[in-house]
Amino acid sequence: MPLIHRAVASLQLSGLALDPSAITRTLGTSPTLSYARGDLVPAGRGTRTARFGLWSLAVEDTEPADIDTQVTRLLTGLPTDLGVWRELSDQYTLRLFCGWFLQGGNEGVTLSPTTLASLGARGIALDLDIYSAPYRFDDSV
Repeated sequence: MPLIHRAVASLQLSGLALDPSAITRTLGTSPTLSYARGDLVPAGRGTRTARFGLWSLAVEDTEPADIDTQVTRLLTGLPTDLGVWRELSDQYTLRLFCGWFLQGGNEGVTLSPTTLASLGARGIALDLDIYSAPYRFDDSV
């Protein structure tokens, strides 16, 4: 089975009372994107008022998909103390957002036990958005 064509990934923390600057201090790195509840954030051609706070750190896309490398890059330089992550996961929603873009009808990816353990130990949920290749009714099955 071929690998998923392309993958995007970001570590995201969200919550009603999330203060992006406090998360930045705790994790010791600046986010790719952040906002607090009530901030005006871009939405389509305009803006919207954020209903919750968000702190997001993205890594480079991989082509073909390589989630193990993306997770390693995201966690490198962040605290290794699991107590820090426990405190964060008690207060906020933590997730690894993955966008997987298929080029064909049957593509896959494998996550190593090390990657899964790293996410689980930190209380980080795996959130997958999977985008299929354009489908045409005349495609053979």
